[in-house]
Amino acid sequence: MDKFIDTIEWIAAGFVGLVALDIFVSVLLRYFFAVSIPDSYDFGKQLLGILIFWGIAATSYRGTHITVDLVWSAVGPRAKRCIDIFATLVLLFVVTVQTIMLFDKVRLTRLDHVETYDLNIPVWPFALVAWLGDVSAVLLIAIRTWRLIFSPTYDGHPTVTQQAVE
Repeated sequence: MDKFIDTIEWIAAGFVGLVALDIFVSVLLRYFFAVSIPDSYDFGKQLLGILIFWGIAATSYRGTHITVDLVWSAVGPRAKRCIDIFATLVLLFVVTVQTIMLFDKVRLTRLDHVETYDLNIPVWPFALVAWLGDVSAVLLIAIRTWRLIFSPTYDGHPTVTQQAVE
């Protein structure tokens, strides 16, 4: 299971690298050579969308997304666990609905033959890869929920030593 989770995190990290590379090369070419990559803006936009959905998968499982812990930090361990389970179930519901709606967007983008501006490359494969990131998010949030509910030692908040071991 941890290999699957690590793979998803590496995929998300790879898309961070692709977005950075696209921006770096585009700026370099434009600044020094007054040349632009065809569809660079479209590729950047699509890669950023992919990055967002794969990033949701990585941060949702680790619980490293932005949280408000005012009430959580004021209660005991049992209440903290209940809050974590409730919040993760809500997140699972929201991301599942989002995944269903995003699939519809992928389908409609394919049916409408949406293409990039310069090279006329179909956009739907980019949307499909983003959707796969969202599917991964649902799977990882479901795993997190399962572990929170059925594993008494899992608190959903990996410590520094746990992260180093994984």
